[in-house]
Amino acid sequence: MMKKWVVGHSEPDAVNRISELGVSRLCAEVLSARGIDNAEKASQFISECALSDPFELAGMQRAVDAINEAVYEEKIICIYGDYDCDGIAATAMLYLYLECIGAQIFTYIPERSEGYGINKAAVDKISDMGAQLIITVDNGISAIDEAEYISSLGIDLVVTDHHQPSGELPVARAVVNPHRADCPSTFKQLCGAGVVLKLIAAMEGGDYDMVFGQFGDLAAIATIADIVDICSENRYIVKNGLEILENTENIGLAALLEACSLAGKKLDSNTIGFMLTPKINAAGRFASPKIALDLILCDDEDEALELAYMLVECNNSRRLSESEIMAQIDAQIAENPQLLCQRVLVISGENWHMGVIGIICARLVERYSKPCFVISSEDGEARGSARSFEGFSIFKCLDYCADVLTNYGGHLGAGGFSLKTQDIEKFEKLVLEYATSLGSAAIISQVKVDKLLRKDDFGINNVTGLHMLAPFGMSNPEPVFLIAGARVDAVTPLGGAKHCKLTLYYDNTRVYALLFRVSSEKFKAHIGEKIDALVTLEINEWNGRSDVSVKIKDYRISGINQQKYFVAKQAYEDYICDIELDKAYYGRMIPSKAELRESYKQLYVAKGDMDTAFARLCRIMPDMNYCKFRIAVDIFCEKGIAEFDYAGNFCNILPCDSKVDILSSKVLYDINSKAQAAAR
Repeated sequence: MMKKWVVGHSEPDAVNRISELGVSRLCAEVLSARGIDNAEKASQFISECALSDPFELAGMQRAVDAINEAVYEEKIICIYGDYDCDGIAATAMLYLYLECIGAQIFTYIPERSEGYGINKAAVDKISDMGAQLIITVDNGISAIDEAEYISSLGIDLVVTDHHQPSGELPVARAVVNPHRADCPSTFKQLCGAGVVLKLIAAMEGGDYDMVFGQFGDLAAIATIADIVDICSENRYIVKNGLEILENTENIGLAALLEACSLAGKKLDSNTIGFMLTPKINAAGRFASPKIALDLILCDDEDEALELAYMLVECNNSRRLSESEIMAQIDAQIAENPQLLCQRVLVISGENWHMGVIGIICARLVERYSKPCFVISSEDGEARGSARSFEGFSIFKCLDYCADVLTNYGGHLGAGGFSLKTQDIEKFEKLVLEYATSLGSAAIISQVKVDKLLRKDDFGINNVTGLHMLAPFGMSNPEPVFLIAGARVDAVTPLGGAKHCKLTLYYDNTRVYALLFRVSSEKFKAHIGEKIDALVTLEINEWNGRSDVSVKIKDYRISGINQQKYFVAKQAYEDYICDIELDKAYYGRMIPSKAELRESYKQLYVAKGDMDTAFARLCRIMPDMNYCKFRIAVDIFCEKGIAEFDYAGNFCNILPCDSKVDILSSKVLYDINSKAQAAAR
């Protein structure tokens, strides 16, 4: 589905001031477009912000005292972690350190079936194992009742966490969390492993040298995995931690790099986020998080490699489960295509694996450009996950639906919830009611673009300068640029025809661009036709030569007016869902004979690709709008001369041996009736 491209604008004066720092002009323009409007802010962003004094965190000295006391008195310590990558890494870091200083220690990471955070059943097990001190990592801040229970058993508690507190803090010897209201620390965006990194440094009297050298790789992986803002101290952790990871001394991490075919390669945040962390997370989703923890703690190379490949298999199981669930969702959409016309997508099924529905949600948001709620029910109980984008708050929506939910939580872009299976229909109704109340303009998926490129921007020095912005991640994405109206001069197959290279004529210069996972046969544009594309720029080094590499992330045939497209698309979807439109809309939704004829022709030429056919229509018929085009497609499908693939947004033109009376269409009759009623 087409997304709205929003191109940033830089201020020339700000660019000039930032350029004086020695950064390339293209880099300065990106910074300015992202709101960094002076040299001081730019310098702070680009420079590596050293890690601040760990004792700035409220409760840190109390935590150090409590742990040192337990170690000195030979008390049994339990580290209570979490089953995701951040929690596993944080658990491993603290375990390895405390083991090193002679602590009597064991770990407890709950299985996903136990739920997130401390639970009383787990506390009972830990108590039976003789624990006298529990240290939480990446959880615990909301464990108010559980902390009271731990205290009643005579067990000490130290909480280290990075999640938002509800206000009341748990009863504990110490609570270390940068989001505590009384915490004076200046940097708040640490992940759980980042907090543990500071705890270990505090145990060493505030010295980071040894601590970061030993645990910087794990802290970097966790920071990337937990999708916290890659700014300030997190930039330091990721940038320097990745350098340590490339030559890691951790036997388990080295084995995992080998199993992921990353050993000996230059690593960046994208590689770690897409290839390494999913394997670690997969353990908690499809087996046990203990596999991933055992891997990181492993000191035998053969055993480590065996565990690493177990994680790869867990990840393969995760991918298979995703495919199976997506196939069921596609079938639901094919059976009830009106689902895709709703402003928010709400999908439910039986016994879907809870370890993947969040991932499924994210895939559906990417595919359909709509906020998405996915629900799995079993034995009368249902649990769900939600994902969204700017303009639609998942938490506010869940709050609106609170009356039918048994539990919920989240923030702007994501959330989780539970409810009775019998209330799923009520929940869906409330979600759509909330979405309708926002108005259509609020629910449009946007891609933020840093700059419209010009030919001078493709210089090697300019592109090399973008490296100063790395590492990339949340709040600091890899720069994305727009090339608009580039003429396609050639399409060359690559990689056994799985990919292609485009030769483009753009801004009076020749540009070579790579388009992955699209064969030359499936490339939408004709030779000589113009396209708009979102691209990233990199330096490619080969045989001692450096060249600028242009990679296409998304593209479309030139000619679509975005603003008109999204207004008309929403009008069509509201019409299908029986949401009342402005009276003036109905008359503009009726396709003429000529528009029907040309729509059919362009769909045939575009081999069913909707956006390509529509873009070409817009060039031929400037008054054409997307709502009218979709009405035309519905008429073709009703008359049996086309078949629509709703899951793929694709319209296949079917063979037709005889004349078809388009004007007798029920679709056309209904829209004409509403237009006439609106005109009265």
